[in-house]
Amino acid sequence: MGASITPDRGTAERTAPIVTDGKRTIPHMVFASARRFADIEAIRGEDGSSLFYRDLEASVRRAAAAFVASGVAVGDRIAIWAPNSVEWIIAALGVQCAGAAIVPLNTRLKGREAGYILRTSGARMLLTVSEFLGADYPEMLEGEDLPDLERTVLIAGDTGGTSWSDFLAEGASVAPSEIDARLAAIEEDQVCDILFTSGTTGHPKGAVTTHGQNIWVYLRYSETYGLRAGDRFLIINPFFHSFGYKAGWLAAFLTGCTVLPHAVFDAKAALQRIERDKVTVLPGPPTLYQSMLAADYRAFDLSSLRLSITGAASVPVSLIEAMWADLGIDIVLTAYGLTETCGVVTMCRKEDGVETIANTAGRPLDGVELRIVDGDGVALPAGRAGELLVRGPNVMQGYFNNPEATAAAIDRDGWLRTGDVAVLDTAGNVKITDRAKDIFIVGGFNAYPAEIEGLLAANPAVMHSAVIGIPDERLGEVPKAYVVLRPDASATPEEIIAWCRDNMANYKVPRQVEILDALPMNASGKVQKFLLRT
Repeated sequence: MGASITPDRGTAERTAPIVTDGKRTIPHMVFASARRFADIEAIRGEDGSSLFYRDLEASVRRAAAAFVASGVAVGDRIAIWAPNSVEWIIAALGVQCAGAAIVPLNTRLKGREAGYILRTSGARMLLTVSEFLGADYPEMLEGEDLPDLERTVLIAGDTGGTSWSDFLAEGASVAPSEIDARLAAIEEDQVCDILFTSGTTGHPKGAVTTHGQNIWVYLRYSETYGLRAGDRFLIINPFFHSFGYKAGWLAAFLTGCTVLPHAVFDAKAALQRIERDKVTVLPGPPTLYQSMLAADYRAFDLSSLRLSITGAASVPVSLIEAMWADLGIDIVLTAYGLTETCGVVTMCRKEDGVETIANTAGRPLDGVELRIVDGDGVALPAGRAGELLVRGPNVMQGYFNNPEATAAAIDRDGWLRTGDVAVLDTAGNVKITDRAKDIFIVGGFNAYPAEIEGLLAANPAVMHSAVIGIPDERLGEVPKAYVVLRPDASATPEEIIAWCRDNMANYKVPRQVEILDALPMNASGKVQKFLLRT
């Protein structure tokens, strides 16, 4: 029998917590929590500003009114290009309350990269900041062709767009009944977000998901994770990623946690905040915990920590043990997911041992099916490596305005090709062993060589390039580029790296550039990257 897992859907429905008798959309569920957990702090900003659950609905409705007043219609796409903050959350929920979908943009993108996503998504409005980590976001978009973008609103800062306070004031003309009508019209199958993920073609693709499927996933995720009302949830994972947005503040709001947004990771600052705000939940990639363990963590009171979740192809057993023993985290779990699956496929359970937690990504959420197949699509038994396929309510609706890419990713029976090579053990735990796609991971961010090569093609000195991942002690892997210069062009590796820093997100920037006379090609003209790796 082939290795596949099909949990009992009836059991999944019985075990999922029910927190509202209304619609299962993000605004309806968050507002139900606002009433249920009225006296709990909903959000506490880095500056100590605080918003309680009892005031959350009014804040979101005020933002929704501003979007309605500005002409945002049901089904529109509104982009958010900003670091984690209280305003990011309120703005996103306001967009969704108004019946539109959010399009989060990676804060590390440069203008060329952000412009592509804005054009492709047809975003009518951009919510951003004047400056973040030395980058002027509105300025980076100057010169980009953005025919659908009508307005820029600043959720922080005062140059390059309408200020957040002025924007909110515009909503005063909108009657509460209009917001009621927008809410009543939102259905579970309506699109709530489009998260862009880079692909092997070199062009980012927008994964479309709906309200209902995200609520379905994160009710189960929150219960399996063990979130509970009153938890204090530090979210360092960026909100533009499903780990910070969906497995972050959305999961927190469904269960009555206090959300603690954190914009920039610094080990000492994170340790200080854990002590100051009595953090109980701390998710993140392995590098986050490794950096904290390398800092002077003993100087801080970390006794409040009780729950964490991390993930990578392999997490050292020693790291899991250090998270328990040294950081004092009671429950440490690992998980696996994709943007195309609302962020989650599998999770370990708290009763699992350290070997399972460190060496596997756990078992699928109840109601999610897995299959391991060979190159011909034939299911393989436990212990045999093959491509991991996923089917279930967590699988995206498709790629935005890209039916060809959607058809290549999801077959007629609803199976999503993850592109990851995996093995199932006899207990049904998944171990990711390799990437079928041409991809490597830089400090938790997926880096696609084809995309980096496409960006390098815009450099006037570069004729051809080939990018691979090379080991890095801190980040796991980093890009290295092999470059062939154009005839009569001249450029040093240092000059090419400097150009890359100006034109692509820093995790994509090659740390090394080697200039060659020619790239190694096979008979069909394809670059033989295995020769570059030797």
